[in-house]
Amino acid sequence: MKPLSSETIKTVQATIPFLSENGMKLTEHFYKRMFKGNPEVKEFFNTSNQESGAQQRALGSAICAFAQNIETPENLAAAVSRIGNKHASLGVKPEHYPIVGEHLLGAIDDLLDPAPPEILTAWGEAYGFLADVLIGAEDGIYSSQENQEGGWSDFRNMEVIRREHESKWITSFYLKPVDGKPLPTFKPGQYITVRIPTPDGSTTMRNYSLSGSPEWDHYRISVKREVPRHADTPEGYVSSYLHTKLAVGDSIEVRAPAGDFFLQDHPAETPVLFLSGGVGITPLLSMLHSADKNPVTFLHGAINGEFHALRDEVLELDEKRENQNVHFRYSAPSDDDLQNKHFHSEGLFTTEFLAEFITPETQVYFCGPKPMMQHIYKALNSLEHPEEQIHYEFFGPHDELAELV
Repeated sequence: MKPLSSETIKTVQATIPFLSENGMKLTEHFYKRMFKGNPEVKEFFNTSNQESGAQQRALGSAICAFAQNIETPENLAAAVSRIGNKHASLGVKPEHYPIVGEHLLGAIDDLLDPAPPEILTAWGEAYGFLADVLIGAEDGIYSSQENQEGGWSDFRNMEVIRREHESKWITSFYLKPVDGKPLPTFKPGQYITVRIPTPDGSTTMRNYSLSGSPEWDHYRISVKREVPRHADTPEGYVSSYLHTKLAVGDSIEVRAPAGDFFLQDHPAETPVLFLSGGVGITPLLSMLHSADKNPVTFLHGAINGEFHALRDEVLELDEKRENQNVHFRYSAPSDDDLQNKHFHSEGLFTTEFLAEFITPETQVYFCGPKPMMQHIYKALNSLEHPEEQIHYEFFGPHDELAELV
């Protein structure tokens, strides 16, 4: 791969103030431009995240981070891994990168009205460099997905063999291949991608964490139905489709497991802490199935028992293991919850509460609503917990937690 020239690096760095001030405006214009010029790429994007502006903010942050680290691209290794996995889960291919490049440079040119030629040349070279890095990462993921035992490329039809109501808003779907062939294993914490039709005749895709054990002969996703938070916001199209239309015996298109948030191989004596809130329990429950050699603490937060999904499964695992501690904490427990022996405490995951379960050696994994994750990350920092022992996953466009607290 050809390294970037010093002139290109200096020119891109000179655009950092512009990107910092106009990142949102740039990415909003970029997406409008691309969807108008190449509507075929719309299926790769979550319309809800587009409407909320979350996707635009995430892309703006990523572009600025690339410019800031253009001399030290090794600092972006974690971001490349995350983005590469996300792209591979959706089926992004090398032929899609020129489309993005064309409209990104076009958006820069439009906003600078026009952009100086040296800026477009520099960003064209820089984008080509980044595209090559991502294409290489994605090629490795595609190869691994296809060549492992039971693996496949593109989409595979899965039959819904079972549905289970888990809580007020969460339903589990158990999936087996229609072709009857075995499924590949996955790393606990990873996700699959489902593709469904849309009213306009196209398709759309979403990622859902695998909530079961890698040792099962089927996959399970546990999906929260996204209901409108305000009168002027739509409900989640895909989650509502799954909840209201996908029945036992139906089939759905699925891509192979992907994702870089998964349980690491820690020495047997290393304590592991799982922290989950709401539907964030899904990847951590998968990890819990596999974390049988380490001392494990599993903390789950919910509003109350009505919103607590997969509780019985966690308790069943707890009964089978001696080195596991489970604690359920509700922010607004009902009267019935207060009488339930499996309800443990009331409140939020405060710093003082978390300190009771953390030692300097603890490996911490957490997932849940963004406000909860912001708070946990801030709490871990205040406890001076080592950064390399903190692992987390967002559901939706990724933001660095350090930038949010």
